[in-house]
Amino acid sequence: MSDQVQEFDTPFEIEQLGFRRTASEVIVAIAITLGLAALWLLENVRDGFFSLLDRMGVKGGPRHASAFPPGRPRKLK
Repeated sequence: MSDQVQEFDTPFEIEQLGFRRTASEVIVAIAITLGLAALWLLENVRDGFFSLLDRMGVKGGPRHASAFPPGRPRKLK
């Protein structure tokens, strides 16, 4: 790494948040936390459902999944 240090003309200042800005940041953080918790809960429900299907011995559908759409592939120009 370089040993050079950049010096700026204006000093770095930390901007103080007002009450409304602080409250909105806290509300956004809570909303993100609740959203991630909901995704975690839905993943646990899905895992439980598939483990139940495994315990019941339910097999998958007769068709094999494919990453490609049906039909002939287009020719590249």
